[in-house]
Amino acid sequence: MRRELTNKLSLGLAVALIALLGGIDLYRHRHFQVPIVLGPGVTKVEPLSAYSPRLKGTLADTKVFTLEGREPGGKVILMASSHANEPAGTLAALMFIENAVVEKGTVIVIPFFNHSGSRATRPGDGYPLYFDIPTDWGRKRFRMGNRDAAPLEAWPDPDVYIHFPDRQLLSYIDVRNSNRTWPGRSNGPLMERVTWGAMEIMRGQKVDIAIDLHGAETMFPVTNCIVAPEKSMRIATLASLTVKAMEGFENHVESSPSGFRGLSHREIGDYSDTLPFLLEAPIPFLDQPTGPKTVKLLLDGKDPFLLSLSRKKKLFVPYDEAGWPLDKRVGQHLSVTLEILRQYSKKTPDRAIKIGGVPRYAEVVKNGVGHYFHDPSAAKPDSVVYH
Repeated sequence: MRRELTNKLSLGLAVALIALLGGIDLYRHRHFQVPIVLGPGVTKVEPLSAYSPRLKGTLADTKVFTLEGREPGGKVILMASSHANEPAGTLAALMFIENAVVEKGTVIVIPFFNHSGSRATRPGDGYPLYFDIPTDWGRKRFRMGNRDAAPLEAWPDPDVYIHFPDRQLLSYIDVRNSNRTWPGRSNGPLMERVTWGAMEIMRGQKVDIAIDLHGAETMFPVTNCIVAPEKSMRIATLASLTVKAMEGFENHVESSPSGFRGLSHREIGDYSDTLPFLLEAPIPFLDQPTGPKTVKLLLDGKDPFLLSLSRKKKLFVPYDEAGWPLDKRVGQHLSVTLEILRQYSKKTPDRAIKIGGVPRYAEVVKNGVGHYFHDPSAAKPDSVVYH
């Protein structure tokens, strides 16, 4: 009897120790702060709860960065990390914050849109907790997040998520997916309060353009593209054709479905005067038939299983031994974003948005993403924000 009790206690202590050691890593990840060096264009940093008060005090509250131009003009809002396991968009948004100088108009950037998701992870799928980007001054570390908000904040999940206001029935987990909860409610579930805050910015500040930065699997047909509703289609098509002709990369256009509710590229256009666009860059890391989900795969996009599928014409993007490196994905996001703004400015010169200091595709591929991040230890303390 004593031996049996001793064995049970030993087993219990072993389980507790394993849980503690694993929990320490998750705790550190949840509280890890990414330093952001405010570039010369940033004029204001505020919480999203300034527009959606019921976010205050929650982990879903996130920072909103405003870059006001020297001349008045139009306004654009850039959102990234709606799905925090799609990091190319987040890096592109942070590069705007650290480098952009707005010559005309206003740029609003929310780099960690689903902030709760950016502090969660998917250890069951073997996701790394962090990834490092080489820079000119060392290595810069970022959290690797999850597609959905952390269950700790959004608990309990419903049996079925009923979309507001259309009442379309969606999967229970979509209540934690910030790209299923547009246009949101001020007193709704957590992610509805996030999207409501963004809608309040767009409606209150008369934002002209909204760009939502994402990544999608190479085996998913809606990838390497601009998704746009009818009202945004002309500008999306011109931007797509221009980057292909002038910069040499493919980025086709997909039409936003009117019958699938909750998506940013649908609801923003339906519930405001803002023109929405969603950009998808290929991310092999998210494909199911790959090797281990390593940081290397996340950064270089090289996988032998995807290469084999490509030879069998099973992928929706060109894929060879070069993979789909992060520099290429971030560069595409930047060039397509800048081209959308250029096409809009040509069409509506009185609401033009002109930006300098942000690199385009060829520059990012040549120099690497890290070249455009600044050393927080060398910056003035009041110009570094931790997020």
